[in-house]
Amino acid sequence: MDTMRDRFISTVSQMLDEDPRLALVLAEISRDGFEPAERAHPDRVVNVGIREQLLVGAGAGMALTGLRPIVHTFASFLVERPFEQVKLDFGHQGVGGVLVSAGASYDWPAGGFTHMAPGDVALMDTLDGWTIHVPGHPDEAEALLRQSAAGDDRVYVRLSLQSNGRPRPVGTGGGFAAVREGGGGVVIAVGPMLDNVLAATDGLDVTVLYATTVRPFDGAALRRAVGAGQAADVVVVEPYLAGTSTAAANDALADVPHRVLGLGVGRAELRTYGEMDEHLAAHGLDARGLRARIGAFLGR
Repeated sequence: MDTMRDRFISTVSQMLDEDPRLALVLAEISRDGFEPAERAHPDRVVNVGIREQLLVGAGAGMALTGLRPIVHTFASFLVERPFEQVKLDFGHQGVGGVLVSAGASYDWPAGGFTHMAPGDVALMDTLDGWTIHVPGHPDEAEALLRQSAAGDDRVYVRLSLQSNGRPRPVGTGGGFAAVREGGGGVVIAVGPMLDNVLAATDGLDVTVLYATTVRPFDGAALRRAVGAGQAADVVVVEPYLAGTSTAAANDALADVPHRVLGLGVGRAELRTYGEMDEHLAAHGLDARGLRARIGAFLGR
């Protein structure tokens, strides 16, 4: 199976051929994969070099001319390093574009903490008007990329090497989908966390909701899943900073007595490089770690 980043390259290359409104801005990352597209569309495929602030500024400038920019690099270089440009050049100027990241929280541990971005979604969540997609499979990534490119709004698409074994329908409304139903609590699995969540909750009487779009947060789906009970127990499992969506879940259940547990990447930096699976286990995001923490929270 190809990776989400592989699918991003093939999908965007095809879309550049099909839609003259699209433009692609790179900062060296993934440039090799886009060499044919750069030759075919030299006016709409631009590599700015290792200049991430310019990367975002150039994308926003293209948007001001009427183009639909797709801006791409590793998450730490796309969101954290040029955050002021994301805030001002896109948000303050009120223009749209699609930011597409690779690397996620720790996809390339050997790159060290400079190439890790567990706080990217939390940081983007401080800005108004951004849709945030977190696909869990390359097929989902392609569908969400095509939806995002066709619009006019501001979108962040977070790609990862971690993937679920099979894709799920993503629809066009961005809502949470129930993949398992139960009566003893609700677990929201975000993107590539779904397979581990399903393994961790096997045999537990819980509802599992699957989210590939986390902003806007689908509070209506959460309220439906909670039902008409007297109280609600909710666990949110995210592949980035733990607790990123707990406030959104609390807001959705403001009129219902409830508890919310946010699971994700811890704040403490892991200074041994290791492998991606070892980082998952160290943060308690493998099936075993999730089972222990979800079970303890729900009293199982």
